[in-house]
Amino acid sequence: MALEDDIRALSETPLFDELGRDALRLVAFSADRVRLNAGDVLFREGDSAESGFVVVSGALTVARAGGRTRSVGRGALLGELALICDTTRPATATAHEPSEVLKIARGLFSRLFEEYPDLARKLHGRLAARVQANVAELRSVEALLRK
Repeated sequence: MALEDDIRALSETPLFDELGRDALRLVAFSADRVRLNAGDVLFREGDSAESGFVVVSGALTVARAGGRTRSVGRGALLGELALICDTTRPATATAHEPSEVLKIARGLFSRLFEEYPDLARKLHGRLAARVQANVAELRSVEALLRK
C-alpha cells in the first residue's frame, strides 16, 4: 500500500504530475523514503544539494536566513533544481509535525529522461518556464533595490 500512496503523492506534485503511471511507479519504487519527527531538519541552507524531496505526509517549514518562511505539505516538491544540476540548498527545511518524504536522487531523475524522452521535452519546458519566472522575479527585486 505504501507504493500506491507514494505514486498518488507524486501524481499530485507539480513537475511529476504529467508522468504516466509506469514512470511514477519507477520513481516511487526507486526513491528513498525518509521519516521525520517534529523538529527534525531535512536539510540546511547552504548544504550541497544532490536530490529533491516530495512530501508524502505531514508538513515542513522552509525558512531562509532572511526570515522568509513558508509551510509545505503533501505533494510539495523541495529542491527541484537539485534534480537537474549541482546546487546548494537555498533554505532550511524542518518537519513541523511527523512527516514522510520521498528522496529523489538526481540520477533517478536523469534516468526518467533517458527512458521517457517525451517526458524530457515536457519537463524541460516546465522547468524553463519556472526559470524564466524566477528571473523575472529577480529583475523586479533588482528594480526595487535600485530605487
